Amino acid sequence: MADTRSIRVLLVDDHQVVRRGLRTFLEVQDDIEVVGEASDGSEGVAAAEQLRPDVVLMDVKMPGTDGIEALRTLRGLDNPARVLIVTSFTEQRTVVPALRAGAAGYVYKDIDPEALAAAIRSVDAGHVLLQAEVAGALLSQEEGNNGQGRGTSLTEREREVLALIADGRSNREIARALVLSEKTVKTHVSNILMKLDLADRTQAALWAVRHGMGD
Repeated sequence: MADTRSIRVLLVDDHQVVRRGLRTFLEVQDDIEVVGEASDGSEGVAAAEQLRPDVVLMDVKMPGTDGIEALRTLRGLDNPARVLIVTSFTEQRTVVPALRAGAAGYVYKDIDPEALAAAIRSVDAGHVLLQAEVAGALLSQEEGNNGQGRGTSLTEREREVLALIADGRSNREIARALVLSEKTVKTHVSNILMKLDLADRTQAALWAVRHGMGD
């Protein structure tokens, strides 16, 4: 039987016209359901805790609590929602903190609507999604900070897992590809982050790409 689950989405943006436009487009998607809206980060956190969405579309710059602070709060609460940053801010000083705070993806507001729907599906499936310019910003930030030498401490299995992370695979997909349990994959991911001194799988994916791993 086909999976008929809808992806539950929360919209967090201080501009009502932006929220209205996003809702209008997303509500015509068969597999996406907009379950709520919020106008700043603090409202977004409260709504995410109450509604338990699968994906949060979060702006960065908002009055009061901004998107990055809201991200950190959600991470501290262990909220399972995947946060996709949708913003007009392209500066590296905005991109890098958002990713370090736990964003599952970062796209710009001029993204094609169909590409945005695809991005929501991708982060919901456990992938890390970055537009090319965003990946370049984070790679340049990490340039020279994480040398290839750290990679020599990885086991062969950890390198296999890291390569699949770089390909955008979720833990479930990695488990299937390597015939492992998801728990074992999670352990490998934790060891990779520890050995490479990285904060999350987004950084791991970009580290791997920077050092020639993955497709």
